[in-house]
Amino acid sequence: MRVRRDQGSWRLSPHEQILKLRDEIRHHDRRYYVDAAPEITDLEYDRLLAKLKSLEQAHPELVTDDSPTQRVGDEPVENLVQVRHQVPMLSIDNTYDLNELRAFLARVQKNVGEQPVAWVMELKIDGVAAALVYENGLLVRAVTRGNGEVGDDVTHNVRTIHDVPLRLIGNPPPRLEVRGEVYMTNSALVQLNLQRSQQNLPAYANTRNVTAGTIRLQDPRICAERHLRFFCHGVGYCESLKSHTHMEFLDELKSFGLPATPHVRLFQSAEEVIDSIDQVQESLFDLDFEVDGLVLKVNRFDLREELGTTSKSPRWVVAYKIEKYEATTKLNEIRVQVGKTGTVTPVAELEPVQLAGTTVSRASLHNAEEISRKDIRVGDWVVVEKAGKIIPHIVRVEKHRREGDLPEFPFPTECPECRQALSKDEGGVYIRCTNRDCPAQLRQKLRFFASRDAMEIDGLGEKIVDQLVEANLVAGYADLYRLTKDQLLTLEGFGARKAEKLLAGVAASKDRGLARVLASIAVRHVGTRVSSILAKKYLSIEALQAATIDDLADTNEVGRTIAQSISDYLHSEYGQQVIAGLRDVGVNMSESPPTNLPAHQKLAGKTIVVTGLLVRYKRDEIERLITDLGGRAASSVSKGTHFVVAGEKAGSKLDKARELEIPVLTEDEFEIFVRG
Repeated sequence: MRVRRDQGSWRLSPHEQILKLRDEIRHHDRRYYVDAAPEITDLEYDRLLAKLKSLEQAHPELVTDDSPTQRVGDEPVENLVQVRHQVPMLSIDNTYDLNELRAFLARVQKNVGEQPVAWVMELKIDGVAAALVYENGLLVRAVTRGNGEVGDDVTHNVRTIHDVPLRLIGNPPPRLEVRGEVYMTNSALVQLNLQRSQQNLPAYANTRNVTAGTIRLQDPRICAERHLRFFCHGVGYCESLKSHTHMEFLDELKSFGLPATPHVRLFQSAEEVIDSIDQVQESLFDLDFEVDGLVLKVNRFDLREELGTTSKSPRWVVAYKIEKYEATTKLNEIRVQVGKTGTVTPVAELEPVQLAGTTVSRASLHNAEEISRKDIRVGDWVVVEKAGKIIPHIVRVEKHRREGDLPEFPFPTECPECRQALSKDEGGVYIRCTNRDCPAQLRQKLRFFASRDAMEIDGLGEKIVDQLVEANLVAGYADLYRLTKDQLLTLEGFGARKAEKLLAGVAASKDRGLARVLASIAVRHVGTRVSSILAKKYLSIEALQAATIDDLADTNEVGRTIAQSISDYLHSEYGQQVIAGLRDVGVNMSESPPTNLPAHQKLAGKTIVVTGLLVRYKRDEIERLITDLGGRAASSVSKGTHFVVAGEKAGSKLDKARELEIPVLTEDEFEIFVRG
């Protein structure tokens, strides 16, 4: 119903205004909590919510349970009710041992035979497991895991969590049970402890304990004040889902307005999973919530059904847990150091503290934004953590223990070594010294070049690198191979035997091959795995230099960002000098082609694109066959594509293949090629 205003104009009725505001607020909740892309400020959001509250107070008959204003109940519940899960919430197997993880992945592959197994990697968020039940799109119940069979009804508290939509959007199933983790951010704990200190209450030790206690409180108003969060990662009882894989399922959850677990990765093989673990662990410092491991799940739902469950846990999922150790100590100083690519990294100098059986006196602060985001100041008491192989890092500041008005850390604007102006990555967080001749960069580059994961030069340690640079004997990688015995004998601590040993180690490194060279020369975003993939594909530095960005980007696990970085390096004046210098001193920058490939690997090393409507195969079947035969099923056509399989109504991909003169096969021709 519309209400007429002066001079014949129209305005919305209170009911219509309320509905419009609710939809608008739900939209902004989704943009903030699900998409992580807010469109309005907190102040603007608060004004919308205040306007809705005002309207509902004036028209209480229009208030509904799913309104954004109804996140905090009026009265505490008398007690927590026990609820039986319709589908048990099973625990999952876990291990701290990498060899045990390899064995689990191999066992899964063995149990499904020749079918390829793609793995989804999720972060194991350190919180409290819970299940949310929606009926006809409305949240009706939230239950903790409990003993897996029966849990506590915590609906009154979960309704206060802003991540959790009270009403789903889109076209959800009539009944949907999603499972996930209730957690608290470190920044929320900092603020909570600050408030408690002002009330002369003891501080909480960690986010998980607070979450576990808070979610079971009888008064939802206290829970609302503590700003808990929620991520979905699984499903319980559901009447109908369209998804056939876990990755599709997460997308489906997002389409309903639910917050799916973040930073999820998909790997096509167990080898890719193992190779990625260290890199993933190193990225955890940037998160504002606690992670105590990684969860590996079979992506395809049909394979999960085939694998089944034991009495305690599913056979298609495992947690690789990370041993974590925390301690509280004082931050005495922040200093910066320059890395091999010019990145200026802040380092915390700590009051020595025992952590995991060792004395820790330094911790990485990673970048300037971390210092600002965590509000870390010299003189603060800080919680420092060591997890797995990750070097110690600061988790949070104990602000309730801050003494006085400590000044913010002034991040330098010029390189601490060469004094040239620093620059920030465009769209990034890292600040760099761009001076290629910076002595600090040179030392770090040479140290890495000589390391075990790079050229593995026996006898070339940090101290000797420093001596060589200080004596102006080495100004680049190639100079290492021009060193003479007489030059080394001029350095302190060098005798004939030590000099001969170092020269022998340098000479031996000449034949490490292309993959080692690529991993050694400090190309941004290029580590040992990417180097190995590129070396197997291109086989020589000349072929790599001739590759276009599109060719590089179409390489499995490379992508556009890494391709751009490689191309920029190889075609820059500096990069060309590095390659020419190594070539001049006889460093081998080629790779032998693979030999003795299995007979069934007919598509080994080939990139194939499938397009159009197929008759003989379903799309996932032909892509699985390509993978089984050693090939790569790509989604786009580029110069790196070996051939295209085209069915009926093939569109732009077929046009692109013809434009690039890439061979095109029909289904029958493809069948003859792979079966013949």
